[in-house]
Amino acid sequence: MNYSDLFRATLPETALEIAALLVLVVDLGFLRKAALQIRTTVAAVIGVGGCIAAVSAVYAAGWAGFSAGSDLLLAAGGSAGVAQVAILVLTALTLLLLVDSAFTRNAGEYVSVVLMAAAGGLIISAAQDLLVIFVGLELLSLGLYILTAFNKQSGKSAEAAIKYYLFGGMSAAFLLFGFSYLYGLSGSTSLPKVVLGTYMASANGGAPLLYIALVMIAAGLGFKIAAFPFHLWAPDTYEGAPAPAAAFIASVSKVASFALLISISHAILWWPAMLHLKGGGVTFTVFPAGTPQPPVTVGFVTIWPMILMDLSVLSMVFGNLAALAQSSVRRLLAYSAIAHAGYILLGLAFFSWTNASAQAILYYSVTYGLTTIGAFGVVGVVERATGSDKLDSFLGLHKRNPLLAAVLLVLFLSLAGIPPFVGFWAKFNLFATVLNGGWYGFFKGPLSSLPAEALTLVAVAIAFSAVSLYYYLQVLKRAYVMPAGDESPIRVHPVTLAVLLLIGAAVLVLGCFPALLQNWIASFYPAM
Repeated sequence: MNYSDLFRATLPETALEIAALLVLVVDLGFLRKAALQIRTTVAAVIGVGGCIAAVSAVYAAGWAGFSAGSDLLLAAGGSAGVAQVAILVLTALTLLLLVDSAFTRNAGEYVSVVLMAAAGGLIISAAQDLLVIFVGLELLSLGLYILTAFNKQSGKSAEAAIKYYLFGGMSAAFLLFGFSYLYGLSGSTSLPKVVLGTYMASANGGAPLLYIALVMIAAGLGFKIAAFPFHLWAPDTYEGAPAPAAAFIASVSKVASFALLISISHAILWWPAMLHLKGGGVTFTVFPAGTPQPPVTVGFVTIWPMILMDLSVLSMVFGNLAALAQSSVRRLLAYSAIAHAGYILLGLAFFSWTNASAQAILYYSVTYGLTTIGAFGVVGVVERATGSDKLDSFLGLHKRNPLLAAVLLVLFLSLAGIPPFVGFWAKFNLFATVLNGGWYGFFKGPLSSLPAEALTLVAVAIAFSAVSLYYYLQVLKRAYVMPAGDESPIRVHPVTLAVLLLIGAAVLVLGCFPALLQNWIASFYPAM
């Protein structure tokens, strides 16, 4: 093992950890008696500086991943590079939203935990080994539990943290259980070897164990992305956590988790890409001459996509319908997040060997993360001004603060997928990728009906996107149409207002010029 290569591959994480330690030293060592506003601002600035340094390290690393022997542990470039840069940018934005917050006097500790959790997200995005995946997930999850409970004056914050922690521990058990089965079947923890080893083991009677493992892994990762029926923590956490923490949970953890799912789906497709189809049968072409060919069938390849397909449909249906009944905007955003997870899972269910699927999924998750940070920023401002996040708290917002109302309009219409905002292109690209060639493109005959299934599921997704427009408009109706009971101005901290205007402008500009983000994502991938 070359430790210089390890240091170079983990330089972004190292930059974040150094920044986290620096925040603690400055806040506890030099600013203990300073005003809370000063401490919070300094901590946020140092945290943003750490994120900028980490972004530079991601670009400096280029395609230099890290391998131990023949096993790749940490990838570089591709989906890992896109997700890492996105995580760092989103983390910096959530830290800037902290400047106007006063839910804690421990600003240094808060920023430090955010940076360490973001480091876990970076590890997850690049992980190509089961043990590395689990370490990264736990580092991220532990940070999120702490952030949820950071508002010590709020009973909802404590309750949400306990629920999040309990469900998180259960999901970790499911995930570890599934990983242990994969290791037992394959004898390896490296993703490509795990996939190949489990397929070979399935030919010798190990298929039932593999099915159990895949279901357990889907349950564990379904919790991380708040997919139905593993979503029970999300509404309480989104409602009880401090607004900057809720924005971090809703954005960074989603981007990291979907980057991991891309890696897993890519590894699963690595096997059929090594196969050669003759007639209706399958034969291996990657084994030396004389090696027995395992009698694996095409139907076996459908198990993982079918699991994701079921989770996708359930999440889209439940998330959108449950959001209709919400009176709290935070809980509305939580059920909306479940629905958006369903849309992205649809892209993963029809994942293709080409880079198009990965890029469409990344485009969606990155733009969703950016938009939801802005949404929680607006909700946080209104909540501090009115003492509530209920729908009626937004009455007459366009009179109380026109700029804030304009940002809310842009963000919610983008979440609903209305042009010319970036959310429209996120859904358009994802649905087009599903229709134009999913994983069924490798096969003929037994899977020839799948294009019709893809068309049906995309139609369902579009129909429930129309449903989502209704509950987003319920918030906007109160902000722009219904009369306000209180027309006193809502004042916003200049830094918070600047961040929200920047996010709103980015959502609009990227919607008008979608190629800007598409080309940036494509730049992380080698030409094919």
